[in-house]
Amino acid sequence: MKINDIKIVPKPRVMETHAGAFILSNKSRIIISDEKIVPLAELLREYLTKATGYELAISQLKSKANDIVLSLDKRLKTDSVFPDIDESYKLMVEQGGLHLNSNTLNGLCRGIQTLRQLFPVEIFSLTTMENITWKVPFCYIEDKPEFKWRGMHLDVSRHFFDVETICRFIDLIALHRLNVLHLHLTDDQGWRIEIKKYPKLTEIGSKRSCTLTVHERSRPRKYDNTPYGGFFTQIDIKKIVEYASKRYITIVPEVDMPGHMQAAISAYPELGCTDMKLQPRCHWGISQHILNVNESTIEFMKNIIDEIIDLFPSKYIHIGGDEATMYQWSESHNIQNRMIELGIKNEDELQSWFITQMNKHIISRGRCLIGWDEILEGGLSDGAAVMSWRGEEGGIIAAQQKHDVVMTPGSHVYFDHYQKEPVSDEPLAIGGLTTLEKVYSYEPVPEILESDKHRYIMGSQGQLWAEYIHNRDHLDYMAFPRTCALSEVLWCKPADKNYEEFVLRMKHHLKRFDNIGVKYCKSVNQ
Repeated sequence: MKINDIKIVPKPRVMETHAGAFILSNKSRIIISDEKIVPLAELLREYLTKATGYELAISQLKSKANDIVLSLDKRLKTDSVFPDIDESYKLMVEQGGLHLNSNTLNGLCRGIQTLRQLFPVEIFSLTTMENITWKVPFCYIEDKPEFKWRGMHLDVSRHFFDVETICRFIDLIALHRLNVLHLHLTDDQGWRIEIKKYPKLTEIGSKRSCTLTVHERSRPRKYDNTPYGGFFTQIDIKKIVEYASKRYITIVPEVDMPGHMQAAISAYPELGCTDMKLQPRCHWGISQHILNVNESTIEFMKNIIDEIIDLFPSKYIHIGGDEATMYQWSESHNIQNRMIELGIKNEDELQSWFITQMNKHIISRGRCLIGWDEILEGGLSDGAAVMSWRGEEGGIIAAQQKHDVVMTPGSHVYFDHYQKEPVSDEPLAIGGLTTLEKVYSYEPVPEILESDKHRYIMGSQGQLWAEYIHNRDHLDYMAFPRTCALSEVLWCKPADKNYEEFVLRMKHHLKRFDNIGVKYCKSVNQ
């Protein structure tokens, strides 16, 4: 087999092919070198059983030629620039069997995703396939990622996606060796996570009376007049976190504050700056309603963060910080008096003060705060990380100040944009045009950033804001194949990228999606 016949996404660093093939049979076993590997062996067996029908035994016995061997080998040398998150692996398929080795369980997990793509595309079928020879070409792969933050973001506030859909999405991003799912859990249009201390957040805040059916800019606005709701119980969240952890995906939770809080203020009016009776917002755009900065509100938000931290083991806790309209702050006598009391000069500094209170609390719980680039305004809290969405400038400034950065510019990684022309033939989207080729062209490290600050660029992620994403099939359509392009941006060295060659691999990769049932956009052939 020629090397061009092996079509893996994202492309491995080093790959060689040899004559011959490993054949998986119902007598094959998964051999492990350590009991710690059992969960990964079970995951691999689950992946292989659906299509093959083989219930492979898991054993620590000596391997034979038709076995898959998973080994932890601390003697393997790695030059990973992220020693705390070593995801490197080596995969050898030869006459003596199929051997996957890594320093870490994390690396083994990434290697398993590559191994899946070495089998015929039918291995991704959700039902047993007959008369298929399950062969893997003899090859040698040595691999590691370029960036340590390789993620996708999903807004579950504007439109809610259930546990099954989230877990399926986790499995799809795991296939592409991504390692972060950022869940946008709260916004003006709905509060989507159970907080035990404050039950009205979901009793009231998760339900809106109707939903906009046309674009936000359209006039007159049209609504469906159908109540809309949904939220994750804490049991649901634990299921999602467990499912993700088995695939070495980190779930980063976001509770957006101090703006984007209309749903929360609807449930607990004392949090707001107005006597107006509110309900969760039924259309999109930015609400003027914002949290007040009373000590009771600060305590309320800290209590929410405590429950979030108890549910999510993520190092990073996302507090939003974006698009906080400050009109109510500027017009409120109470807020202005509070600013005088705190010695704060303007509303930007007040937001910085608010974020700092959250940051101190998150640090006290052993975690790190991350927020959108607006948290730079008024001064960035110590140790906080930044997601740079309004271009790259915020990320550059944060990196120059030695803060960690995830580059998320709307120009290249906003997957709620249209993705092919003519856009008039596309499902309704928020606007913009972010094609597959444009995603693939992205480089997360800005050219103008000083080389000694490059290490602060952790990576990037694709944003799926869900104002116009109504269901699972539409989610598939907006996410794929652009997620595939981003996975290669984040896994490969820039010098190893080639769009034309990527497209050739993608045409084969789409056959895998056909077997899984992914309703992707047919933009590869454009």
